[in-house]
Amino acid sequence: MQENENQNNPAEELDINHLMQIRRDKLKELQEQGKNPYEITKFDRTNTAGEIKTNYEKFEQKDVTVAGRIIAKRIMGKASFCTIQDCDEKIQSYVSINDLGEESYKEFKTYDIGDIIGITGFVFKTRTEEISVHAKEVTLLTKSLRPLPEKFHGLKDPDLRYRQRYTDLIVNPEVKETFVLRSKIFKEIRAFMDKKGYMEVETPALTTVATGDAARPFITHHNTLNLEMYLRIAPELNLKRLIVGGIDKVFEIGKNFRNEGMDIKHNPEFTNMEFYSAYEDYNDMMNIAEELISTVAKNVLGTTKITYGETEIDLTPGWRRITMIDAIKEVSGVDFNTIKTDEEAQAIAKEKGVEFEEIKNTRGHIINEFFETFVEETLIQPTFIMDYPVEISPLTKRKKEQPELVERFELFIGGREYGNAYSELNDPIDQYERLAKQAEAKAKGDEEAGGMDEDFVQALEIGLPPTGGMGIGLDRLVMLLTNSASIRDVIFFPTMKPLN
Repeated sequence: MQENENQNNPAEELDINHLMQIRRDKLKELQEQGKNPYEITKFDRTNTAGEIKTNYEKFEQKDVTVAGRIIAKRIMGKASFCTIQDCDEKIQSYVSINDLGEESYKEFKTYDIGDIIGITGFVFKTRTEEISVHAKEVTLLTKSLRPLPEKFHGLKDPDLRYRQRYTDLIVNPEVKETFVLRSKIFKEIRAFMDKKGYMEVETPALTTVATGDAARPFITHHNTLNLEMYLRIAPELNLKRLIVGGIDKVFEIGKNFRNEGMDIKHNPEFTNMEFYSAYEDYNDMMNIAEELISTVAKNVLGTTKITYGETEIDLTPGWRRITMIDAIKEVSGVDFNTIKTDEEAQAIAKEKGVEFEEIKNTRGHIINEFFETFVEETLIQPTFIMDYPVEISPLTKRKKEQPELVERFELFIGGREYGNAYSELNDPIDQYERLAKQAEAKAKGDEEAGGMDEDFVQALEIGLPPTGGMGIGLDRLVMLLTNSASIRDVIFFPTMKPLN
């Protein structure tokens, strides 16, 4: 098969620089003839390929003007066929010397795969019933100076695809479809939140305090103010400031930045949605998360039963809810309800081979390590893991009956976390003490610990009503709903190390 492909594509054997030089020579010749395509500032197309193919009866034998990139071309003496691809579809065109005239047809034959052209002509069906445009006029709009990857070999190397997303979108149509779905998902999310009475807001991406979650921040410097600043880890504290200010329901879709590792689930720059509602708690956040995700799936995909990889996942509301301690006991047999001290927790961790950092050796931190070691990857169907240790939840309200735990949950689907939610801490005294502990840990070398934000404590002193809040990783949600294996598959331009 490989041998035949090479025979069908002899140009692949030519040096890329030679091919580029041939195209530059063609451009130079056109320019010398006063036909520089780059001087064209506008082209009036009447319809897209998708409109024509969807409504053929309306366009049959009618004149149209279409435009797009040449993706296929077949020269047959005095008549030829070419196929162009535009924003939503591809369409064939019949081009002949009788319609264009000898000079224009000769010029058309020199056009290359990748060139962008405009075609004016009437719509018809060929003998094989393919909807086409019978060209009366063809205009070169942009000369492509670099060849596209050949049809048979395509652009398959993932690293190159992510670096050259523009080429990836041209030669791999399924990639474009993923991003079309991403846009529809975001549109449905916004419509859902609007219907629920939430106000969309924007808060700063540059902050003076690295806080809002446990993560290593990106650090930058503001020259005019001579001030160290951070790219935001999360917009949480600013959104809660707005709740203090009397906006009872807010949400923000925006970029967060975390200076951490990269893998199929993590990109340093990612899109997140956070939303907060006054007079609600984490139980209400579970209800809205379940309704939001199932509604978006239904409206975009037409179903709440989806396939991710080879696994069927049912997003129909009625998701499982279980505490972190009960989930650990269920999977590992270890019951942290009977383990009360840091020393006991450290001993059982060593017995079970669960590693923990010396700086994070409390019972609460070890409970979290047990969960990540034994439980997380087993949570395939949608599951809310509830009631986290206070040590890893500095912005969350304590459980009244178990003050060592907080009213927090995370949402897991397919063994991955998709959302994090709290009954928000609104006690300014407790909040100050927890932030002080975080700042102390940061001073001791914990790069993920947040700093002290005294202005936020001051806002709480003004008064934050009982509030529920949640953050959802939208890139991961798009991965789930488009059956994409890597977060890089759903981000147009993922973070990449430069080649040079």
